[in-house]
Amino acid sequence: MAKVHPLSISNTGDDASTTSTSSCSNNKYVTSKRETFTIWMKSLVMQGKGCTAFDENGEIVYRIDNYDAKHSNEVYLMDLRGKLLFTVCEKKMCFFPSWKGYKNNGANKALFQVRKNCRSILGKKGFAYKVTMRSDGSCYRLEGLSGKSSEFRITDSNGGVVAETKRKQSSSGVVLGDDVFTLVVEPHVDHSFIMALVTVYGLIRHQI
Repeated sequence: MAKVHPLSISNTGDDASTTSTSSCSNNKYVTSKRETFTIWMKSLVMQGKGCTAFDENGEIVYRIDNYDAKHSNEVYLMDLRGKLLFTVCEKKMCFFPSWKGYKNNGANKALFQVRKNCRSILGKKGFAYKVTMRSDGSCYRLEGLSGKSSEFRITDSNGGVVAETKRKQSSSGVVLGDDVFTLVVEPHVDHSFIMALVTVYGLIRHQI
């Protein structure tokens, strides 16, 4: 498989601390208002596997282009211009997969790790994954909603919702396919980090 690597731009202030939802307000990926995105689990490159995120104005803000027809165990989250934001890798240990997220090209230690929640492993209803941040040990939770595979939420260690997805509806109220959904990110939350977790979700469902 021939991999096409995105443009890697060195950090200029986007260090590990900006990945937390408590990031400072001068981070362009953090705003003081609730942000809504449309997520299409397709790449615009020949509509292959990947992910494309549009903002409220219909502009592309994030993209993942997987040039392999099969499920990939390493993908690159980029902005519209191809700047590499996160590298997300799938790891398999003791039959249970985990996913690690790296800032930029993955040259440094992982910024976060996602593992299946023990309740899910034991066969409890729905799915749940634990997200652990390397920088401060804080945790988030990625969990499904009402058994609907295309809908999920991300909560912090206190149970507060930081982001949530719902099936996308057209202006006339028609529910679109399960590969198109609306992502709502709460204020003061780094939405590039949330998109990295959406990427993990896409890998879990083998959509990327």
